[in-house]
Amino acid sequence: MKWNDKFSYPKSMRSMVSGSRMYAVNQEKLPSVTSILQATQSEEKKASLANWKARVGTAEANRIKNDASSRGTSMHSHLEKYLLGQLNLELLEEEASKSKKMADEIIEQGIKGKLSEIYGTEATLYYPGKYAGTCDAVGVYEGQETIIDFKQSNKPKKEEWIEDYYLQLGAYSLAHNVVHNSKITQGIVLLCTVDNLFQDFRIQGEKLEEYQNKFLEKVEQYYHQRNMN
Repeated sequence: MKWNDKFSYPKSMRSMVSGSRMYAVNQEKLPSVTSILQATQSEEKKASLANWKARVGTAEANRIKNDASSRGTSMHSHLEKYLLGQLNLELLEEEASKSKKMADEIIEQGIKGKLSEIYGTEATLYYPGKYAGTCDAVGVYEGQETIIDFKQSNKPKKEEWIEDYYLQLGAYSLAHNVVHNSKITQGIVLLCTVDNLFQDFRIQGEKLEEYQNKFLEKVEQYYHQRNMN
């Protein structure tokens, strides 16, 4: 695994505006990929989330959400340090943490021997005038230029549950290709559950293009909603 500075990724500033994350990139203020997905959720998904909150209670729902967020942040930090070759700087007391074990599972099963080149980690990607986001990693994965996203979960996922993951891969790959004139044709999600079960989900070629177009439809919906308010 080696670093390749093939692409130069811009600096960005993140802020929250009316509950939505915004990116300041190259003098543009752009909504984040996750903010667009949240604002354009289907009524079915909104109802499902509302039912879950009602079932477990608001306090428990918030606890689960906060625990997952904290665990995800820690896992991503460990994975970023691994890709940057900085794991020797880790504090010893962190060694046994659940998030580290999850990161290690992704490293062993999803990265080693598969990710041969890294172009960037925590890279700011943006589509001028439309959206921006932070991609976990970009590089050559099993011989193809690939957008890589790390995820953690309380339980294993089925493909029909991860539409938003594929939309994110579509958004990031499209932005990368537009700005950097690249030809990324693959996106992959590397996921680990709290019980250390590893899963990977991959989209390529026409399926990736399909999700790029689906995300652009979400972008149009987002701006239409914003202009109506």
